[in-house]
Amino acid sequence: MKLYYSPGTCSQSVHIALHEAGVEHDIVRVDLAARTTEDGGDYARINPLGYVPALELDGGEVLLEAPAILQFVADLRPEAGLAPANGTFERVRLQEQLNFTASELHKSFGPFFAPVKPEGALRAQALAKLGKRFDALEARLSDGRAHVMGESFTVADAYTFVVASWAGLIGFDLAQHPRVRDYVARVARRPHVREVLAREGLAA
Repeated sequence: MKLYYSPGTCSQSVHIALHEAGVEHDIVRVDLAARTTEDGGDYARINPLGYVPALELDGGEVLLEAPAILQFVADLRPEAGLAPANGTFERVRLQEQLNFTASELHKSFGPFFAPVKPEGALRAQALAKLGKRFDALEARLSDGRAHVMGESFTVADAYTFVVASWAGLIGFDLAQHPRVRDYVARVARRPHVREVLAREGLAA
């Protein structure tokens, strides 16, 4: 199994899930600007759309899109408890959270990572939208739960943690979202998360 990744991007969530699940895998770094792999290969042959993550299975099949890959990884090792069983209402709730992170939180960071960054009123508007998404995450954590689905760490946390941690990259102050701030710090202390950060060259 081979994970195509770029440090600090949403592929990091799959990297974390693979470690948490104890699934053996190799990693291949991708230059997203050049769309090449670290050995000079054409990444478009893996994912024509050019983004990460991509998970290449031992049989040659390639899976794309973080929410789908994360659930696949969780189901490889159900004993790790990274996702509720398929067919349960709790699994639908997990999918709901993964979709929120993908379509609302992740997407709201898009303008700040675009080649041309928003300025002035456009930047203020983008920050306000992002703030509302963090408001929703803050509210989810308001009952004191340790993780987004409750007390147990799931693949939804792997994704939410990575995306929420981008706040620091764009200078978005999480002081107004203390539960989110503490959540990010708490997940960052997990041994497997620390291992992945180090493996991607991002450890402090």
